[in-house]
Amino acid sequence: MQLRMALGVAQAIEERSALVVEAGTGVGKTFAYLVPALLSGARTLVSTATKSLQDQLFMRDLPRLREALGLPVSIALLKGRGSYLCLHRMNQARQSAELPDRWAVRTLAKVEQWAQVTVSGDLAELEGLDERSTVIPLVTSSRENCLGQECPQFRQCHVVKARREAMAADLVVVNHHLFFADMALRDTGVAELLPSVDVALFDEAHQLAEAGVQFLGTTLGSGQVIDFARDLLGAGLQQARGLVPWQELAAACDRSARELRLAATGSLHDLRGTLKLRWSERAAGADFIAALAAVGSACTAAAEGLKVVAEMSPDFTKLGERAGQLAGIAVQFCEPAKTGHVRWIDVSPHQARLVESPLDIRDALREQMSAAPKAWVFTSATLGDDDRLSWFTESAGLDDARTLRLGSPFDYPAHARLYIPRGFPKPNEPEHAPSVALLAARCARALGGRTFVLTTTLRALKAVGEQLRAEFHAQGDSIQVLLQGQIPKRQLMQQFLAQPRSVLVGSQSFWEGIDVPGDALQCVLIDKLPFPPPNDPLVEARVKRLESEGRNPFADYFVAEAAVSLKQGAGRLIRSETDRGLVVVCDPRMAGMNYGKRLREALPPMTLVSSEAEALAWLGMLSGAGLPF
Repeated sequence: MQLRMALGVAQAIEERSALVVEAGTGVGKTFAYLVPALLSGARTLVSTATKSLQDQLFMRDLPRLREALGLPVSIALLKGRGSYLCLHRMNQARQSAELPDRWAVRTLAKVEQWAQVTVSGDLAELEGLDERSTVIPLVTSSRENCLGQECPQFRQCHVVKARREAMAADLVVVNHHLFFADMALRDTGVAELLPSVDVALFDEAHQLAEAGVQFLGTTLGSGQVIDFARDLLGAGLQQARGLVPWQELAAACDRSARELRLAATGSLHDLRGTLKLRWSERAAGADFIAALAAVGSACTAAAEGLKVVAEMSPDFTKLGERAGQLAGIAVQFCEPAKTGHVRWIDVSPHQARLVESPLDIRDALREQMSAAPKAWVFTSATLGDDDRLSWFTESAGLDDARTLRLGSPFDYPAHARLYIPRGFPKPNEPEHAPSVALLAARCARALGGRTFVLTTTLRALKAVGEQLRAEFHAQGDSIQVLLQGQIPKRQLMQQFLAQPRSVLVGSQSFWEGIDVPGDALQCVLIDKLPFPPPNDPLVEARVKRLESEGRNPFADYFVAEAAVSLKQGAGRLIRSETDRGLVVVCDPRMAGMNYGKRLREALPPMTLVSSEAEALAWLGMLSGAGLPF
């Protein structure tokens, strides 16, 4: 299977054509696309889903392959500017004395110490730096605050150096966010890079559409405006005190941003996580329109003030551009949305973000692909549940691309079982979450831990997690419950691996990209079928479009989305040819509804068990010492 994929990729490279490959777990798709790319001698761009996968490709897979093939290929890693230390901003942070607490002071000292020795400036090198640290925005640049060639540290700039190395390399590793951010902003280095490559390879391509939708739209966040107000005040008081009423201008921007968040939040209180609101729920309100106009006015007034001192420092020129852009976006949101776009509002405990986004990446990707002939290869373990891989090819505008579907080489019928409890409460019934927790407890007891519970919502995550803890405590079990959100994801995984007698309860971010080979994980419970939320504004807009085309949104969108997500979640279980385990889908619709057959067939060919007794017996056998394998 790996050879079939490699030959398919080689053909696409030779013909400069488009290929979409679904390759099941265990095919070894990374080497299957890298080997033909390296052997072809073609200049190549590889894009993957996350920065950690980028690091894995660049630091582990590519060096090993380059050595094994004996090829003198130069490789480079390119991330977004927010991943690199900005020396100018670091110096400003030291002088501003605006650090929020003593932890931030310590972190800045650590960053300054590391700055003396780093060659790349990539913050991923810095051990123990929490990616949520308040110091990171202070020591990195953004498109809005970068001074470019006017910067006093331009010659030592890590971003410029990384882009220069990328332009000179034979193979460059980027990520999907960077790729699409560049399409929207022309500010990541990919704009110069893309026309110069012969091959564009996208791994984890199932995440491509969401990354594109996120970056190809327009956003206005209250946090953006507050950051601008802080930078305006800092630069004004440091470099031009008394010349412009800095405190008054910055306070107006800050106040307008906070009022916009309040108007967007409305009567919602005690928010946890992010909530998506329909644009129509707020846009008709006088308070919301007034708050939006106030942001535009405050940013326009700041831009006028900055013109007075623009020639004094490049900082003021850049701040003036930022003020103008923010004012312009505020005006844009006062007008109707563009055709083929949808608007919504993300509200969280700390900010509100107004978003206008295209419905998919079709047009954007077609534009890129028509620009110059090159090979385009898209691959993932989950790209659809039909031979045309329509779930992916339709949204990406790849209807004419060649498709290749390769199953997993693992022996699923022998090594994995699937259990769908038939008499289970329906997901909309109040006893569903407690029943999921009790079934998870019984499975975890049979195994002695080693269990994942994957939920489709954060509310279910909390309900299942609390019920599980109560159940284990009541029965005097020593099995630990690890809950997503209580500590960073990486630490949570380390705890799960270090303590086998545990159950990890996770939501969206644990459905994919988690690799636990061996017997550390032998049971995965999924609380319910992962249909897209029907009241999500983006989902609603996609449904309307399908209806206008005379299609069936439930079959063509909801079931197709659920099939791909289910495949991802169940895919956490079997990660190597010796792995064994059980997948439980706690949703009776998968057994009883007519679309259940399609969803079952989307999963790897696991042996179906008909009762809980059979499922627990299988787990008991896996936990026993004398396995009959």
